[in-house]
Order: sequence, then structure tokens, then C-alpha cells
Amino acid sequence: MTRIGIVIGSTRPGRLGPQVAEWVHEVAARRTDAAFELVDLAEFRLPLFDQAVPPAMGGTGGPGAQAWVRTVGSFDGFVFVTPEYNSQLPAALKNAIDFVHAGWADKAAGIVAYGAAGGAGSTAQLRQLCGLLGLADVPAQVSLHLGADFEDFRVFAPAASRTHSLEDLLDRVVGWTTALAPLRRARTTSPG
Repeated sequence: MTRIGIVIGSTRPGRLGPQVAEWVHEVAARRTDAAFELVDLAEFRLPLFDQAVPPAMGGTGGPGAQAWVRTVGSFDGFVFVTPEYNSQLPAALKNAIDFVHAGWADKAAGIVAYGAAGGAGSTAQLRQLCGLLGLADVPAQVSLHLGADFEDFRVFAPAASRTHSLEDLLDRVVGWTTALAPLRRARTTSPG
């Protein structure tokens, strides 16, 4: 069965990402066309990117980085749950992305972003990274606003319309992931 990782893209104390990711997971769990699993970057405790040889050239990093690379490799697609800090992608998510190279290729990704401007800045940067890594980011997205989708800016309380947007995003992530399966198979079975 197709496996989709729901990546919590923030590691800071007091983060809102787990609340949003749990919502994504609850909505996704109603589906029968893919298996969805939460992936919390905080559990990997990745150091600041420190590899002498980059992953694109065969670098593997320490045990935490290797566990992260294996985790990414085990999924067929992703839903990134990301805040924006100063209208930018969180450093923890960018750092985690840098530890992996081939594991992103020929997979699909959706973006659920939140922040004062609905995560627009982090979404734009994440889309650029996806393109560079061969990760097909679907055009549907979910933008959550701190003032409208969180009570007192701390408790996630999305409107029903947000669920419809998320369902559309999940439809596309699963569809694109399925469509890219022959490319992933060809890459893993080709000699070399």
C-alpha cells in the first residue's frame, strides 16, 4: 500500500505543528487508498548539517541522519506541516531536507502551512526545494492563519472549509504518488 509521511516541520518547544499534524492524520486516516504516518523531526535530533561529503555525493552522516534518511526512503510521498518563522521556512525542516538526496526523488508532496500570513513564505521556499530535489509538489495546499484557525494563537480550531481543502490536497498527493510509482520502481531496479 502507498505510504505517505506527515512530516512535522518544527522542533521548537511550544510548537503548534503537532496539533496541525494530528488533524491532518485524523482526516487522512479515513482514507483507504494510502497509509498515513506521523513523522516528527524532533524525534531525530538532527545536528546542524555537518556532513563533509554531501548526500548527493554519497555522504551518509551519523546515526541520527542515517535513521532520518531511512525514514524518508520508506515513504512514497509526503505531507509537510510547516510553520513560517519570519516569513521563512523553519531552519529545522530545511536542515532535515539537506540530509537527504535520492530519497526525495520521484515522490509527491503536499504542504499544510500555518502562520500569520498562512505560511505563504515557507510554502514558497518549500516548493522551490521540492523542485530542486525531484519531489513533485501538488498545486493544492492548505494555508492556516494564526488569527483565524487558532484560538488565542495556541489551540488549533480549523473551520470546516479547511477540511475540504485538506481532502483535496490528500487526493492529489495520493494520485500523484501513485502516478510516480513507475519512476520510483525504475530507479530502484535499474543497474548501477
